[in-house]
Amino acid sequence: MKNLLSYFCNRSELLATHLITIVSIYFLVFLNFSFWHFVWVHADFANFTNGLFVLSIPLLLFTVLYLFFSLLLLPYVGKPLLVILLIISAATNYFMYQFGVFIDSDMIRNTFETNPGEIKDLITVRSVLWLILLGILPAIWLARIKITFNSFKNEVWGRIKRCGILLVCILVLLPFLYKEYASFGRNNRQVRHLVNPFNYTRSTLRYFWKEYEKRRPFTKLDEDAELLPYPDKKQTVFVVIVGETARSMNFSLDGYEHETNPKLKKQDIVNFRHVHSAGTYTAFSVPAIFSFLSRKDFNPTEAKYTENILDLLQQTGYEILWKENDNGCKGVCERVPHIEMDVTNKQFCDGKYCHDEILLEGLEQFLTNLKGHAFIVLHTIGSHGPTYYRRYPDQFKQFTPTCDTEEIQTCTHEQIINTYDNTLLYTDYIVSSVIDILKKFPAYESGLLYVSDHGESLGENGIYLHGLPYLIAPKEQTSVPMIVWMNDVMKSSGHIDYDCLKKKATEETFSHDNLSHSLLALMEVDSKWYDKKLDIFDSCRTVALPRKF
Repeated sequence: MKNLLSYFCNRSELLATHLITIVSIYFLVFLNFSFWHFVWVHADFANFTNGLFVLSIPLLLFTVLYLFFSLLLLPYVGKPLLVILLIISAATNYFMYQFGVFIDSDMIRNTFETNPGEIKDLITVRSVLWLILLGILPAIWLARIKITFNSFKNEVWGRIKRCGILLVCILVLLPFLYKEYASFGRNNRQVRHLVNPFNYTRSTLRYFWKEYEKRRPFTKLDEDAELLPYPDKKQTVFVVIVGETARSMNFSLDGYEHETNPKLKKQDIVNFRHVHSAGTYTAFSVPAIFSFLSRKDFNPTEAKYTENILDLLQQTGYEILWKENDNGCKGVCERVPHIEMDVTNKQFCDGKYCHDEILLEGLEQFLTNLKGHAFIVLHTIGSHGPTYYRRYPDQFKQFTPTCDTEEIQTCTHEQIINTYDNTLLYTDYIVSSVIDILKKFPAYESGLLYVSDHGESLGENGIYLHGLPYLIAPKEQTSVPMIVWMNDVMKSSGHIDYDCLKKKATEETFSHDNLSHSLLALMEVDSKWYDKKLDIFDSCRTVALPRKF
């Protein structure tokens, strides 16, 4: 082995056919750790056939890799492309293996729409060493050698022969193992998102194709939508707080052992115990929350060219304000007044991130100067990982020991949970503080809704963070907290039976699909997009809404 390594390391030139073999083996062994871990966990060794199936997987993957690199390794362009693939694959290999993520087009979208600060949080000593050892050093070696090619005829014929031999081997095995491959593939469709470099190359192409394919003229929803209130003259103010990465199972309001909601439990709120998110990442869930489409019909690309509930509310006379403290509104606030939080604010920010308390600044003054109805959205950074410890001030470090590092996989499960729970304790303070501000304006018909965009995995089953394909995402990533608060004026003016709503919130299951329809009706706006069946509040109204449609 030592002589073999010395042979390759000291070579100044290498035949293209040999390089194809080397690169295929390297990708097979060193750049697909997550794939092999998945196979090991999910494969069945119960009998000889199943064992043979598992043993055949390396041959199958090597064949696919060999075919791919045989097509890729061409004069002039092959080497630069291989260098790029080595570096990218080393990076994706790290994040898949360390955090249990899958690389699909949604993850690519999430990557492109992530801000630089969030990316910096993922750059750690461990990740840099991984990238250097498995990506950059092999890329340097590749860049230094001269690749030699046979004559065109011999090169093509040689590659065809080798690929043919590998394909024949696969075809010989396939009749005996077809049932095992079909069963494994059918039950583990997500495994394709773990195979470097096909996962990110295919997903990136698919992402850009979807972006191109879905471009269309901007669509207005309903020019006839109008405000049809109950016969009262009350000024309506409603605040939506969009949480980030909060999962319901860690809310003490839902029975969690840590007291993460000490302030909210003292407020007269409605706690919805069974709520599912539309997606598992912000770029999908946030625009879905403000869309009238169901999760299965929603497309984030189309949403960029279509109005949402904020447009309808603004059209019908509401003053809209979006205050942003996460990594962007994902196009939702493009056509309404919005404010990005200033990270240079020394009271709440560290130059990179701001604590969510900054969202409270100026809120009371805004309400004091309000002339008409208002709909306010506060987009929090909430519990965004992996730097959970940066999401709250020191006085909220109640649960210890904590995980004060970006490399959460190096912390114990207890440390991660404690740090995460501290972020929820701070969120509890933020939401309760907004309620207290609204209480200072008793003449307004005011209310608040808090809901998280998606949940978070904290190491359960070896999975961290979020963003798994929805069909296989664990409940940790899809079960989210949601609470509603209304002052007495909103309860009476909106004819809401609060006790009915509390009972419904405990017994029934809801999702992000319900939100825009429910909020539109609560703001007493009539539109053809309103679906009564999705209105959370409808069955608890003592007087039906004035409706034209």
